Amino acid sequence: MSADERQGLGADQLAAYYTLMEVGSLLEQAVAQHLREDGDLSPVQAQILAVLGDTSEDGLRMTDIADRIVYSRSGFSYQAGKLEQRGLITRAPAADDERSTLLSLTAEGRDLLRRVRPGHVELVRMLVFEAMPDADVQALRNVLEPVRDRLRQDPPRSARAQARRNTRD
Repeated sequence: MSADERQGLGADQLAAYYTLMEVGSLLEQAVAQHLREDGDLSPVQAQILAVLGDTSEDGLRMTDIADRIVYSRSGFSYQAGKLEQRGLITRAPAADDERSTLLSLTAEGRDLLRRVRPGHVELVRMLVFEAMPDADVQALRNVLEPVRDRLRQDPPRSARAQARRNTRD
């Protein structure tokens, strides 16, 4: 990369950016491997199960879950179909809007989530949080939350419909 291409980013900013990207990639690969080995799940499938497992509602709209995990609707539909084929979730039309589809976790999906989650949590603890002092955990959050919030101000296409819908309600 030439000096002209780096214009506007100082050496520390560039190093921080590259480090963030590398950490994200390495963590993503380690988590993906664990989820494949422990539950035959992709990371997005695990996220879908986790979102459904963390709700007390009878079901959540597919579009709302896709928006929350920032995943394309077409890709999300494919992944949900895979989970449904395995008997881990069910899909049903929403009672209040026939165009919407609700996803619900099955007993098998809940069992798989209970089995995979402890190893996932341990992996994240070992790879991320054991590598830093406790005081830095809050610092990391303080650094990343404004960046996340800034990125969500102009959300990817997968999250835009939700943002518009929330402003109408």
